[in-house]
Amino acid sequence: MVVDAAFQVHTRLGPGLLESVYEVVLAYELKKRGLQVERQVPVPIVYDELRFDEGFRADLIIEGKLVLELKSVETVAPVHKKQLLTYLRLMDKRLGLLINFGEELIKDGINRVVNGLRE
Repeated sequence: MVVDAAFQVHTRLGPGLLESVYEVVLAYELKKRGLQVERQVPVPIVYDELRFDEGFRADLIIEGKLVLELKSVETVAPVHKKQLLTYLRLMDKRLGLLINFGEELIKDGINRVVNGLRE
């Protein structure tokens, strides 16, 4: 359902807009489909038993389980996948999707990232 929603958004808006535009429209599209969606969720970092609230913000979290990291770039760099994997580890989540709306075809811009499994 998430991939289909991303496809719909990309088809209607096309590539090349700001990431924030895709974020708000994708969140709307997912909510319209009955999914629970959280935007810009602060995720603290715990280091040496200390909690730092200056962590990062997850773009979208779907149903409390799936983390979406959205990009609107010409090419996804390997660091983007590593970044999402680190986010998953910090949040103790298992699955994330890196979605690059900058691709000509959205199917080429969707990367699945799994915490704790080798792929």
